[in-house]
Amino acid sequence: MKKISILLLFLFLSRISFSQEEKSESKWVPRDPQKFETTHSGTFNGQKITYKAVVGETFLKNSKGEVTGALWSTSYIREGVDSSKRPVLFIFNGGPGSASIWLHVGFFGPKVVKTDSEAKTDDGAAPYRFVENTQALLDITDLVFIDPIGTGFSQVEGVGKTSDFWGLNEDAASVAQFMRTWVTQHGRWQAPKFMAGESFGTTRAAKVAEVLEESGQTMALNGIILISQALDYAGSSSWADNLTSFFTYLPSQAVTAWYHGKAGKGKTIEAFAQEAREFAYGEYLTSLFLGEKQTPAQKEAIAEKLAYFTGLDKAYILRSDNQILMHRFKKELLREEGKAIGTLDGRYLATETDKAAEGPVLGDPASYMTGAAYTAVFNDYLMRDLKVSLDRPYLTSATGMGGSWNWKPVPDGAYWEPSYVSTARALSEAMHRNTRMKVLVANGYYDLITPFFDAEYTFARHNFPQDRIEMTYYEAGHMMYNRQEDFDALARDVRKFLEGILK
Repeated sequence: MKKISILLLFLFLSRISFSQEEKSESKWVPRDPQKFETTHSGTFNGQKITYKAVVGETFLKNSKGEVTGALWSTSYIREGVDSSKRPVLFIFNGGPGSASIWLHVGFFGPKVVKTDSEAKTDDGAAPYRFVENTQALLDITDLVFIDPIGTGFSQVEGVGKTSDFWGLNEDAASVAQFMRTWVTQHGRWQAPKFMAGESFGTTRAAKVAEVLEESGQTMALNGIILISQALDYAGSSSWADNLTSFFTYLPSQAVTAWYHGKAGKGKTIEAFAQEAREFAYGEYLTSLFLGEKQTPAQKEAIAEKLAYFTGLDKAYILRSDNQILMHRFKKELLREEGKAIGTLDGRYLATETDKAAEGPVLGDPASYMTGAAYTAVFNDYLMRDLKVSLDRPYLTSATGMGGSWNWKPVPDGAYWEPSYVSTARALSEAMHRNTRMKVLVANGYYDLITPFFDAEYTFARHNFPQDRIEMTYYEAGHMMYNRQEDFDALARDVRKFLEGILK
């Protein structure tokens, strides 16, 4: 489902090859944007609601007014109400390079897919469960799901090329342009506006919030929902020599070991997580920075405690110099059983074909044990319910993105030193300029790609206004909504967050 590679270790990156820059057709014939419109009804939060579903494209343009891309979105708009001040929530996933399918039919949409809530069985083959989402937010806000260029049906058009969109700044600019266009076309400038992003989608959300203040057409947001946040990649990139990551990942390793019965026996997850936090901020952080200035006895004492928290063998931890890379942890925790655990969700596990490998060889079980269900139900939903008829497939991820994504945070020619990507400061500054904007940060305890402790560490810095940040926690992973109890809890938390702003 969500394909993971090293720097792009965030949600939903496909296994894709390197390619030359894609350009649109050399001769583009002007045309009207396509759209497919249907009417539906459902009961949401106890209210019977009639709504319009619009799957359509919006032409994106450059500074000369030339078309560069056709961005597709799916909008759910309540009927029979005054829309001028009707709230709207813009939703996108991550990758970079992922379509909005996961949040669309996983959590926010009017119908959602259901996989094994307890992460014990594979989704198998069709048919799959696809049910009405009675907790959808259509009673209080319209919903707009965005598929960035290269994903879903969205593609470059006219004079456009992929480099116009496949970069940190370029991506944010295109999404911001779409949002402004949608708001203008639907007369929503006076309406409360929200964004929700997951994984890299949170990186994007922070940058979009900044971009929306620019270009002579300022659009202030009322609130942002960050699901499995990834604002500062230093804390979510498990690489050798990245000391920050050993610190931020430790509590996630601890609670995952607790889940599998390898550590913290007799303790609650909250108590064990707090114990791991305190060790990470205390002795472990000191040890990481002391490095070889420690005596063998000091290193052994730290290894003893790491074994206590992670459930790994002390001798193995010492051989690792007290620094456990996440891909090794996923293989090592259940190595004696011949199994590896998931990245997106550490609850998932699968029997490995190569039991001696350093890390998992089959990929992420949290991805391949759920991905077929999402893809199948969404494609069927597009055709049957939303009446979409196109001669090309809906791409869940961007074909050909590979190494083409431009992470460079400044324009070509400007001085820049390589560093970890971070949009944390951009969001903090946007919140200081817009003193009404609030942020909800949803964290999965077993998320082994964007750890919950990194969220805490990120929002404790960058001068974030603490009174407008809300943290919530769930006993699942990156897509915590795959677990029914957490789907329900997240639905309550998101609704409470929005209602608190709208009251």
